[in-house]
Amino acid sequence: MEVEILDKDEKNNAVLFLVKNSSPYFMNVIRRIIVEEVPTLAIEDVEFRENSSALYDEMVALRLGLLPIKTDLKSYELPEKCSCKGAGCAKCQLKLHLKVKADKDGVVVKAKDLKSKDPKAKPVFGEMPIVKLMKGQALELEAVAVLGKGKKHSKWSPAHVYYKNVPIIEIGNVKNPDEVISNCPVGVFEIKGGKLVVKKDKLYDCNLCNACVDISNGAVKVEPDEKNFVFYVESFGQLGVKEILKQAVDELNEKCDQFIDALK
Repeated sequence: MEVEILDKDEKNNAVLFLVKNSSPYFMNVIRRIIVEEVPTLAIEDVEFRENSSALYDEMVALRLGLLPIKTDLKSYELPEKCSCKGAGCAKCQLKLHLKVKADKDGVVVKAKDLKSKDPKAKPVFGEMPIVKLMKGQALELEAVAVLGKGKKHSKWSPAHVYYKNVPIIEIGNVKNPDEVISNCPVGVFEIKGGKLVVKKDKLYDCNLCNACVDISNGAVKVEPDEKNFVFYVESFGQLGVKEILKQAVDELNEKCDQFIDALK
């Protein structure tokens, strides 16, 4: 198997890479491991001291739970693997406090208003709104974040992930190249030397929709390559993409070891 990075988006913490000589089964295993098994921090419990906002406690707690929190996997343990057996300690819990009172103009409570006891573990997007307070309203609470996995709740999922087959495109005698170009939703084609060709930098954008096949009456053929794949990972911010992929491999290796031990 070979891996080649096609594109890096540092701003959105996303990576697009090419995987050669693999299989759809392995690609799907990696995708599911990332979404379901890579742990991150997320708020699980909230104790309200005061809430005079327009939202019920449950609604505010739901919004807090969905805030991505920077995660240091070396500093925290899953509650079930912690030495405290999940009772709650500094190794498996992160406490955050929030106390905001609105003045006469009102205020929007944001993620950055959550004060973490661990400076490394704080909300990823500080400007994310939680609730708007009107004059005289207040919100005070203590929240507890723990490590968890996406298979239990999506709030612990670290990234948006997908993969697709690399397309194999064959171009025959196309009588309506302009229509083929205009009907392709991702702009894969262009005309060079009077002939319809695939743009070199657009091949991997093809999503195998077959619009070009239909409009050309079969003069263009598109087939999925069953051994080569385009894989995309966009982190929600709790972990970097490289760390997500490394952790996914570690989780997969651990599961394989458990399976081998079970066979003995």
